[in-house]
Amino acid sequence: MTTTPTKIPIDVSRVQRRVLGVLSAAQIVSGAGVAVGLALSSLVVSRLSGSTVIAGFAGTATVLGAALLALPTARAAGRGGRRAGLTLAYVCALLGSIVAVVAIGLESWQLLLAGLVLVGGGSAGNLAARYSATDLAPPGHAARHLSLVVWASTIGTVAGPNLVKPAQAVAEPLGLTGAAGPFALSALTFAVTALIVAIGLRPDPFILARRIAAPSAEPTDLAEPIESAKPAAARDAGGRTLRTAWEVLRRSPQARRALAGIAVSHTAMVSVMSMTPVHLDHEGASISVIGIVISVHIAGMYVLSPLVGWLADRIGRRNVMLIGMGVLICAAVLAGSGGHRVTQVGAGLLLLGIGWSCGLVSGSAMLTDAVEIAHRPAVQGMSDLLMNVCGATGTILAGAVVGFAGYGVLGAAVAVLIGLFAVWLVVAARRLTPAAERPAAT
Repeated sequence: MTTTPTKIPIDVSRVQRRVLGVLSAAQIVSGAGVAVGLALSSLVVSRLSGSTVIAGFAGTATVLGAALLALPTARAAGRGGRRAGLTLAYVCALLGSIVAVVAIGLESWQLLLAGLVLVGGGSAGNLAARYSATDLAPPGHAARHLSLVVWASTIGTVAGPNLVKPAQAVAEPLGLTGAAGPFALSALTFAVTALIVAIGLRPDPFILARRIAAPSAEPTDLAEPIESAKPAAARDAGGRTLRTAWEVLRRSPQARRALAGIAVSHTAMVSVMSMTPVHLDHEGASISVIGIVISVHIAGMYVLSPLVGWLADRIGRRNVMLIGMGVLICAAVLAGSGGHRVTQVGAGLLLLGIGWSCGLVSGSAMLTDAVEIAHRPAVQGMSDLLMNVCGATGTILAGAVVGFAGYGVLGAAVAVLIGLFAVWLVVAARRLTPAAERPAAT
């Protein structure tokens, strides 16, 4: 005789702790894979192509890949939950890393750029993971929870660039060229990350949050696959992801400001960071020194994110975003005027990472606050699409600017861009109601 499983109340706080643990583990591993590509891709493309301008397309390819995969990742999350979306992104990054290894062996910078587009799936997955942390977050804690997942990337992303040289040494006995070794390491990290997400992210936070939000949803036994009973709206979300996102953004000024802040912060960071290895290489810095500078930059991006998240919940998303804009301006000026002084350039890159963290965490929390749970994957996917399209455009222009006018001009141009956005944000915010300006309740 078959018995019906006993239904038990869902301990949401326990599930959320598990979700944060799984997402953090995934970020640690995948962060190393993403960081290796950030540290090496522009330099390898520069050497294979012999062109500084083409080297700028390395960062463009990765950022463009993250943009192209943002909506498919969101669509998969709408259909099958966060687990499906994240797994798709990391598998694409795995395939891209394999293509990069083959491309370097063939000495084809064109094929390498194609592989880097798929490697962008690692960034798409990491960006989507931060939003996954907010589905079950208590009111007033969205910024803190997403910042914890962002912070978890610190270990992998700081270690990643410093694994370049050992990976090169290991590659040669295995029959690979030295430059291919780091991308082989990236392939391994993305494979492990995909397994962590596919196995560990159960129950799925988005689908569980949808069930909790639906009054008619039955209590769920955590031993049962929640996905088997997901609502029709979640199953149909994939087909209307783009349309839903545009409609929500059209109706929400707060969501539009959040989107703009994220996009501008990311564009400034990627533009300067992507050309820094090439600039330092031209100034005579060794690959080890370049790796240290990128590690310092990535530490700035992630180490202080819990503090940024706490501040965003306490003093308001917009205030933290404005702080981030000020830090980004200082970073662009400091790095751009550094010349061959590696210490000054490194300090600028550190501030660049901190400013990016302020913009990303505060903007992501602001966007989450502005959108109801049913539409979050669509709008969040649009956010990641826009920020990466802007970032890709920025790297194209950055490569051209550095190639024709120099690294210092790039820093000045980025500082002007951030300054203009900060002025717009202050002016536009005056039209907000007091309720819209008030931080979420704690």
